[in-house]
Amino acid sequence: MLIRTLGCSGAIAQGYKTTAFLIDQNVLVDAGTGVGDLTLDELARIDHILISHSHLDHVLAIGLLCDSVIRHRQATGSGPVQAYALEATLAALREHIFNNVIWPDFTRLPSAQQPTLQLVPITHGQCLNLAGKSIEVLSASHTVPACGFAVQGREGWWIYTGDTGPNPALWQRLRSMKVAHLVIETAFRDEERQLARSSCHLCPATLAQELAQLTDPLNASVDVYITHIKPGEMEPVMAEIAALSTPHKVHALVAGQSLALGDA
Repeated sequence: MLIRTLGCSGAIAQGYKTTAFLIDQNVLVDAGTGVGDLTLDELARIDHILISHSHLDHVLAIGLLCDSVIRHRQATGSGPVQAYALEATLAALREHIFNNVIWPDFTRLPSAQQPTLQLVPITHGQCLNLAGKSIEVLSASHTVPACGFAVQGREGWWIYTGDTGPNPALWQRLRSMKVAHLVIETAFRDEERQLARSSCHLCPATLAQELAQLTDPLNASVDVYITHIKPGEMEPVMAEIAALSTPHKVHALVAGQSLALGDA
């Protein structure tokens, strides 16, 4: 199993793409601007999209992807792309994106009987099997209803926390899982800690407090990958993270990077 980082930035600028991960060829985790780097053939292979929450940097490519693949899926009888999210997230997409004002309603195009997009509700703790992949929906704590995802591989789980502030429930669950890779956001420097707190994001100081909750024998030293850093902020944020005392191996995630997980 290969997980490609299409985008992992907290905003856009040249060379920076917002959050999206492609698992093998057919499962997309979030749909930020990084999706735009895929070829048309690669877009056409995507059958499933896991959505962490409704914020634009994580969902804006869903409608554009549908517009790109509608003819292919209709011609091949592939059926709709299935997008999985919390019910509150799906409600936000229906009301604010697929409303025929901001974007056409691809849940009814080319017809209500044969749509390009199907919205599928999920709940925290739910286990999914998508394209032979075992995926669990994790809790997240954000300014809107949100979740993360755990994907099982042979060496353990790939954990994507989504956008989240401090979240004890997450660590309680992870202590019973062998974590192979932990993808977690750190959106602000420590001097912006108040902004991080009010927007339910992490800064290096709160990241340290969160990682301190993952020190069980099963996860004594985990590969941690930092995502959602703003353009131009990589060096100062990672310098503050490097100064933290943690047994875990912390790296900056970059667009184009792939993580191998092995098939479960």
